[in-house]
Amino acid sequence: MARKNVAEQFVDILVRAGIQRLYGVVGDSLNPVVDAVRRTAGIDWIQVRHEEVAAFAAGAEAQITGRLAACAGSCGPGNLHLINGLYDAHRSMAPVLALASHIPSSEIGLGYFQETHPDQLFRECSHYSELISSPQQMPRLLQTAIQHAVGRGGVSVVSLPGDIADRPAPEKSIEHALVTTRPTARPGDAEIDKLVRMIDEAERVTLFCGSGTAGAHAEVMQFAERIKSPVGHALRGKEWIQYDNPYDVGMSGLLGYGAAYEATHECDLLLLLGTDFPYNAFLPDDVKIAQVDVRPEHLGRRSKLDLAVWGDVRETLRCLTPRVRAKTDRRFLDKMLKKHADALEGVVKAYTRKVDKHVPVHPEYVAAVLDELADDDAVFTVDTGMCNVWAARYISPNGRRRIIGSFSHGSMANALPQAIGAQFVDRDRQVVAMSGDGGFTMLMGDFLTLVQYDLPVKIVLFNNSSLSMVELEMLVAGLPSFGTSYRNPDFAAVARAAGAYGVRVEKPKQLAGALKDAFKHKGPALVDVVTDPNALSIPPKISAEMVTGFALSASKIVLDGGVGRMVQMARSNLRNVPRP
Repeated sequence: MARKNVAEQFVDILVRAGIQRLYGVVGDSLNPVVDAVRRTAGIDWIQVRHEEVAAFAAGAEAQITGRLAACAGSCGPGNLHLINGLYDAHRSMAPVLALASHIPSSEIGLGYFQETHPDQLFRECSHYSELISSPQQMPRLLQTAIQHAVGRGGVSVVSLPGDIADRPAPEKSIEHALVTTRPTARPGDAEIDKLVRMIDEAERVTLFCGSGTAGAHAEVMQFAERIKSPVGHALRGKEWIQYDNPYDVGMSGLLGYGAAYEATHECDLLLLLGTDFPYNAFLPDDVKIAQVDVRPEHLGRRSKLDLAVWGDVRETLRCLTPRVRAKTDRRFLDKMLKKHADALEGVVKAYTRKVDKHVPVHPEYVAAVLDELADDDAVFTVDTGMCNVWAARYISPNGRRRIIGSFSHGSMANALPQAIGAQFVDRDRQVVAMSGDGGFTMLMGDFLTLVQYDLPVKIVLFNNSSLSMVELEMLVAGLPSFGTSYRNPDFAAVARAAGAYGVRVEKPKQLAGALKDAFKHKGPALVDVVTDPNALSIPPKISAEMVTGFALSASKIVLDGGVGRMVQMARSNLRNVPRP
């Protein structure tokens, strides 16, 4: 029997690590690995049109499954295309292994055709980035890369010259058991004791939750009930904490709504749970703050902390809840619930007035109808920009739905490639890409990937022929909009020409039927909705101090728009407030 080559050994280790797909674009330096994938059971090569899509798709797969996913790029320009999607995966803490194939090992450092230094280029967007320079290195180096990606939550990059990939693997190589799941981390008793004292001494406590509360919904609700605390969330915490939440006061940040801003500023103790919320202008500087996070490097980098607690949110709350003194005073909680309901009532009619006659279609209305018609376990992938606004305000989480976007990296064009990765995980699960026309056209070539693999992704295209979020930034800064308009085709016709289902919606009364028909279609489908480019209303008073780069400094004055079904939950929560 012929000995395995390094590429075959590489692929075998990927399979042992649970990787089922390798997303990428073929190229000469990658040929040994791609051929090994072809001949290996349990793993598939997913051919995309652009390597950036490969990285985004792998990152989405990792976020959906919680398991390691992988992508690959050929030498030089090929693997360079991976970098944006890898940045997104890394900042989303998605475990992704990237193979950056390399020029012939004998030519490295000599200015060879397509030469780059991928082991150096990817260091900022990875926990581990190393070059394999001999066959003897490969097994241990790849295993180390896998354990970095899984153990630390993020990206590892392995650079492999094509000639080394084609060489015979060593006969006695070291292959050990792989770590493919992460443990939970409990804080020390001293930190728990300090946090208990802070909570017991505080009269008004607010919880502000991020993506680190994934899997901890029950614990957060039990804790909030015990200490009578309002619960706000960041955008990445929405899908984990908003649903079935009688303490919900909304979201803070540029896309914020409700009373989250007030709740975080009017308390005397703010608990940041599993959030690396980046906009410190929205955080108070005159209340006590304690932060719980499983990543110690996140502690205190957004605000001054009175207590830093290193630990998993769920395990921390399991230790904390039985030990804190139960509070009976609901006045602060009830005040915030009323403020939240009042705030939502004030904007809920923004998209309902004459909606059946408004042309172009209100994008808020599109998102609201989409929320009603989509499956209860749908996966939504959301383009950066105004689609973030519509998803944040109209897509209702329920514990089964997923909402994925480039929420930390903020890249355009993420929704379509992330939908590819999410759909490959489960072809029977509804995957909906909420795409803006700017983001969609940036990587539109990979719409053909949907057709090639007959992936039943449904793209709902918010087509307003402009970069609306950029226009908002310009207006807030007092600048006229410039360079933000597009001349777009009929995207539904483009979809049909590519071999997919396509329908164009120009009037509100066409919307529900078009979405229903697209959802019934068994293959890929695109609903091109011509939406109102003037859907934003800027508050009348904006001071220079309220502008901090991308963000405004107070969530209560950011955008005037509807909030969909969230107002129903707020009304329900308000009915539960005890009357004197």
